[in-house]
Amino acid sequence: MTKATPLLPESDAREAALFFVVAALCFLAVLAALTARGTYTAAKAWSAQVEGQMTVRLMDTDRRGAEEAAAIVRGVPGVRSAAVLSQEELEDLLAPSFGPGGIPEGVPLPLLIAVETVADAPAEASAVNAALKAGGFNAVAEAHSTYAAEARRALGTLRIAAIGVVVLLAATAIAVIAFATHAALLARKDIVDVLHLAGAEDSFIAQLFSRRFWTLGLKAGAAGSVAALAVTAMIVFSARSAGSQSQLLPQLSLDFWDLVILAVTPVAAGLAARWAARGTVTHALQATL
Repeated sequence: MTKATPLLPESDAREAALFFVVAALCFLAVLAALTARGTYTAAKAWSAQVEGQMTVRLMDTDRRGAEEAAAIVRGVPGVRSAAVLSQEELEDLLAPSFGPGGIPEGVPLPLLIAVETVADAPAEASAVNAALKAGGFNAVAEAHSTYAAEARRALGTLRIAAIGVVVLLAATAIAVIAFATHAALLARKDIVDVLHLAGAEDSFIAQLFSRRFWTLGLKAGAAGSVAALAVTAMIVFSARSAGSQSQLLPQLSLDFWDLVILAVTPVAAGLAARWAARGTVTHALQATL
């Protein structure tokens, strides 16, 4: 008994090329989506860490004066704690700014007071400045929340850009599939004519093409997701092994929602391919009437 020949050929070299293109687009889209979510995670984690903190920079005083200034700051309403940073803490804080050579000898280090405010009613920098000025100190208090807001805005812009990249890649994939569907329709015009002569409706023919490209999109999306999973896992493993991942960079973690993005991508790719193929075939067949 011979096997029945499908109305549409199984595959050809053009579909193999299309599979590669769609898989590559899905791979890039998943990485962009994970980056977009990673920027949100980074902004949230870093902001939570620095919110409620303040730094007081002292001028024209010594270590004993700095301790007296810290005592004044601790007396300001809304301040939880205030401590003068030690020499070692200052060197650790400023070392990244001087590179691998460290801080050169002879460079004067400032006297800084690390202040932590009360969460419910935090002290304002202006109140700390006023208290220190009243105590006879030349000092400047700076709230970290200002820098946190700037970081959130910058990371928010990056997140919007990443989402825009995802949308652009999705539109590109749909356009590529629509073009490939139209080319396949023209290449199999004789089969379509025979189906019309046999009484097949346009919806039936469109269903044949949409089913074919649904399968192709599903497989290509799965391949892209697996590749993105492998790359993301390597990035996460390398960052954790090195222990040098910056808190201001996207935090790739492969948590629950990251895995959801990886799982949804093949289905989304298959549905997009099916929708693009069906719409292209229906429009092309109606245009020939």
